[in-house]
Amino acid sequence: MLRIHFTGLDLARIRIAARPDALWESILSFHRLRDKRGASVFRQWRGETRTRLNGETRLLASLVPTRGYFPDFLTPPEGAIGVEPAIEALRETPDHRLHHDIRLLGRQRSRQAWVHALGDGDAGALGRLIGVLRSYHKAAIAPYWPHVRAQIEADRAARGRALLDGGADQLLASLPPMMRWRSPVLEADYPVDRDLYLSGRGLLLQPSFFCRSTPVTYYDRELSPVLVYPVQHTEESAPSTAPVRSYADDPASLGKLVGHTRSAVLQTIGQGCTTGELARRVGVSAASASQHASVLREAGLVLTLRHGNAVLHTLTPLGAALLRGGAAAVPGVQELPAATTGTVR
Repeated sequence: MLRIHFTGLDLARIRIAARPDALWESILSFHRLRDKRGASVFRQWRGETRTRLNGETRLLASLVPTRGYFPDFLTPPEGAIGVEPAIEALRETPDHRLHHDIRLLGRQRSRQAWVHALGDGDAGALGRLIGVLRSYHKAAIAPYWPHVRAQIEADRAARGRALLDGGADQLLASLPPMMRWRSPVLEADYPVDRDLYLSGRGLLLQPSFFCRSTPVTYYDRELSPVLVYPVQHTEESAPSTAPVRSYADDPASLGKLVGHTRSAVLQTIGQGCTTGELARRVGVSAASASQHASVLREAGLVLTLRHGNAVLHTLTPLGAALLRGGAAAVPGVQELPAATTGTVR
């Protein structure tokens, strides 16, 4: 079990990540690529990703075993900004951090020659790792990024609502069932017994699409505390690279979207709302609000997840782009139906 110990100052310093982390998703997806859990959700993703890979799994497996520790330096905080800032941060990893993390890895498994060189601060070995990570992210994560981002943003909306409704206590109590808030300690299912004392540093809650079963945190207790946890999965959660629907070429689908009521529904969902709130704000029955949200969800504009006893609707990146005036607001979008997965650190 993992026990995270909070002080009053830590409760005031809880943050919820605004977007997925590029390298956390990459490393955790590598676990999903090799395991068989959640097969119905990840089956198509695994097949599509494997066809795009070219030897990256063999090299990554040297640093990321199927179970147990993987180096903290693989997931720098800059991953929240994007893959390139994260890779640049990784390039600047101090030699002492490389040596420390690779030494810990060596306690669990024999190391290949290039991993030994990486631990010694060899620039060529670090460059090789960076090339592998960039290539893996391009194959396994980038094609699905809008889909992943939509789910993380939906989870953030649910956690933010809990925070607004009941403060830090309700936020921590709203986390997935493998975590339990027993003030002042957050307990979590974990493969080893461990205590993490925040000591006034606060905690970053990082929802993850590819995390599964148990949350993940840094092994090094001195690093800025982060808890990566799985977002809600359903059978409809499978990552998709289906092309964005062209409504200009599909008059029947376009007809579902026009009209003042549906436009009002889409705008109301913009900040996240339950079905009951949607009905009250738009001035329709709950059944009508549910039906409108269903049509928008089928069109790839809305994502729906359960939040306690209610159902919470949020916009996908495509839905947000439509409200802003066009898909140009979502650079490089090639996919979208919308709306999920851990590892010992």
